[in-house]
Amino acid sequence: MQNSVRILRILYPIWMAFGIFSIVYIPSMLLVAGNAAETASKILANEFLFRAGIVGGLITQLIFIFAVLLLYKLFESVSKNHSLLMLVLALVSVPIAMLNELNNVAALLLLKNPDQMMLFLDLHAQGVVIASIFWGLWLFPLGLLIYKSGYFPKIISMVVITAGLGYTLGSFSELLAPSSKPILFLFEFMTFGEVVFLLWLVVRGAKLPKNSEQLSS
Repeated sequence: MQNSVRILRILYPIWMAFGIFSIVYIPSMLLVAGNAAETASKILANEFLFRAGIVGGLITQLIFIFAVLLLYKLFESVSKNHSLLMLVLALVSVPIAMLNELNNVAALLLLKNPDQMMLFLDLHAQGVVIASIFWGLWLFPLGLLIYKSGYFPKIISMVVITAGLGYTLGSFSELLAPSSKPILFLFEFMTFGEVVFLLWLVVRGAKLPKNSEQLSS
C-alpha cells in the first residue's frame, strides 16, 4: 500500500501534465471554432505540435492504466467489489479515448480539405464527450472507497463523487443540449473535485494503517 501511494505521487502529476497538454493546451492553441480554413492553417504551421498532442493523448491513457491499477491495489483491502467496479469503469474509457485519437490522425491527413478535416476534429471532440461518461462513472466507486478507507479526509470523497456527477451529467448534457452553456460550465466546474483528490494525494499522501507495509508485501 505504501509503495502504491509513493508511485502514485510521482505518476499522477505526469498524467495530469500530459492530459492538460493534449486535451486543453493543444485545442486552445490550434483549433478555431467555426473556422476550418484558419484551423487548417494553424495545424499546418504547427504540425509537430499537433502530432505531439496525439502522442500526448495516447501517453495519458497509458499512464491512466497504471494509475488505476495502483489505486485498485491501494483500496482492494477496503472493498474488493468497489475496487473492482472502479477498475472496470476506469479501464473501459481507455480504448474509447485511444481510438478517438484516430480522428485527429484523420484530420491531419485531410489538411488540404479543411471542411473534411473539421469534421474529424469535431468527431474527436464528441469522442472526448463519450469517454467523459466513464471518466465520471469510475469516480463514484472511488469516492466510496475514499470515504470507507479513512486514508483521506471525508470531504475528499464528497468532491470526488461531485466530480463524477460533473463528468457524467456534463457528457449527457453536451449530447442533449450543447447550447446550454451555463449548465455545461457548472458541470465542468464540478469536475475540479478530481483535481482536489489528485493534489491531496500528491502533496499530503494518504493516512494508511500502521500495518500497511505488511499488507503491501
